[in-house]
Amino acid sequence: MDARLADKSSFSDPKLELDSFLPYRLNVLANVVSQALSGIYAERYGLGIPEWRVIATLGQFGQATAKDIGAHSHMHKTKVSRAVASLTRRRLVQRRINRQDLREAFLSLTREGQVIYGDLVPVAQRFAADLSDGFTPHERDQLDLLLTRLTERSLRMLDREDEPQPVSD
Repeated sequence: MDARLADKSSFSDPKLELDSFLPYRLNVLANVVSQALSGIYAERYGLGIPEWRVIATLGQFGQATAKDIGAHSHMHKTKVSRAVASLTRRRLVQRRINRQDLREAFLSLTREGQVIYGDLVPVAQRFAADLSDGFTPHERDQLDLLLTRLTERSLRMLDREDEPQPVSD
């Protein structure tokens, strides 16, 4: 450990213990789980996390715009754009221009993209089942409920940040 980090006297109270700080713990969990799962699809198909999310979203919904994919997967539009470009070059995703709005394209999986999605669905489902192995059905239900509530609460907090703040005189 860096000597500056070990010297606690240089920090003022109160302290933030990252190991018990919920946002930090959720971030660590999400990263560890995502990296473990990505090892499977990276090894088999050379897909990164953004590419997998695009494939998973298109596999679930059949067709979507890049904007829709970004909103559903909570990925920044730049990451979605790069992932779509990569998947299009690899002929896993196809684009169809929206004739109502030429700036937008409808995306869908090609036949090869569908094969990859179909192959990875049971692998991803098995991974999720293994992840919660040892939980009782009640604990799984509770976890689902708590994750849903945390997500909804976070989205409400995010919406409040986007609201214009009153101007003080």
